[in-house]
Amino acid sequence: MKPMGSIPEPYAQQQGDLIIGGKSAAQWIEQAGKTPLFIYDAGMIADRVASLRAVLPPGVAVHYAVKANPALIDVLAPLVDGLDIASAGELAMIEAAGIDTAMSYAGPGKRDDELRRAIAAGVTINLESGGEAGRAIAIGHDLGVRPRLAVRVNPDFELRGSGMKMGGRASPFGVEADEVPDLIRHIIAAGGDWRGLHIFAGSQTLDTDALIEAQAATLALAARLGEAVGATPPLVNLGGGFGIPYFPGDRAIDVTAIGAALTDAMAARAAILRDTRFAIELGRWLVGEAGVYLTRIVDRKVSRGEVFLVVDGGLHHQLAASGNFGTVVRRNYPLALAHRMGAPADEVVSVVGCLCTPLDRLGDQIGLPRAEVGDVVAIFMAGAYGRSASPTAFLGHAPPVELVVGRTDNPNAIFTS
Repeated sequence: MKPMGSIPEPYAQQQGDLIIGGKSAAQWIEQAGKTPLFIYDAGMIADRVASLRAVLPPGVAVHYAVKANPALIDVLAPLVDGLDIASAGELAMIEAAGIDTAMSYAGPGKRDDELRRAIAAGVTINLESGGEAGRAIAIGHDLGVRPRLAVRVNPDFELRGSGMKMGGRASPFGVEADEVPDLIRHIIAAGGDWRGLHIFAGSQTLDTDALIEAQAATLALAARLGEAVGATPPLVNLGGGFGIPYFPGDRAIDVTAIGAALTDAMAARAAILRDTRFAIELGRWLVGEAGVYLTRIVDRKVSRGEVFLVVDGGLHHQLAASGNFGTVVRRNYPLALAHRMGAPADEVVSVVGCLCTPLDRLGDQIGLPRAEVGDVVAIFMAGAYGRSASPTAFLGHAPPVELVVGRTDNPNAIFTS
């Protein structure tokens, strides 16, 4: 039997039926009309944001990285201070939802039409290169507006322990730190509205000390760059990188310690940053633990002594849980039977999806209570990089339903099919 990650609170202590947002998984499935489906608890997300704000220094804004889960922009927009997007498609979703908030746009390879749309909408462009800066400035001139331009910095350090390192190495992301001052001078001279710096060293780390060190290094780098330019950065986006504990042995970060260290670092920051505004950009940490993916067993099969529970979902909805989304060594997400929470394991099984590929394995040799056809498997830690990061068109299967439940401005569940 192979280990699984730990089921997050408030689900870990439940016995019997899995309760999400005040109703059982079975009730939500009945309301949705089918499986598979994602359920996101808006109350858990609100509590998460509140817990972060309670430990951050005063004046540090919280931004939501929409790429973590675009289905949750209606929930997050009233709770955070800004939205960070990575495509014109995400911008379109925000506009369609009628959300009016501060936005920034990061990511390499922005096309001219995407830049034009974002600049016209007043979105701050986090520039990834000098070439992108030139195109954005030209588009601003053509539109007759001052484009809002920040510089994404490729820092000269990395975030230790991060799942995806984005600093301290050659990268398609950001401008080399030693090239940033000249680029900022060019932006200002060309009539651009310089909005500050975006410094992102990595993502998904569970090393609290590494996050503290990276934030201190980010403040020091921002100060050096401001001094080199001779101007105070209006805003410094400190990035994020906060990980969540998906796998066996993972331990949650200590956000209280991070907040205390950042408070001290902010108090001691260089004079050039005294009037700078600051933000932390988070996605996964805000929403990951609030999501559950429910999928029904359609077949129970024994092959050469090994039990396979075949479900109606799979990696086309939840690629990350199959180990095929940036994971070098496949490890098991936390799973449970939705009607037998807390029950001891009776057998060792593999939970596999409905796709005709051996990669479609959601649980590998895990211990579960005996399960039969019709039972529902719950896969936790499904609030971030689930449906939106999965190949939903693969093999032509129907998309999953997504439900936003719990404490929201709208007391009814929000359906997205």
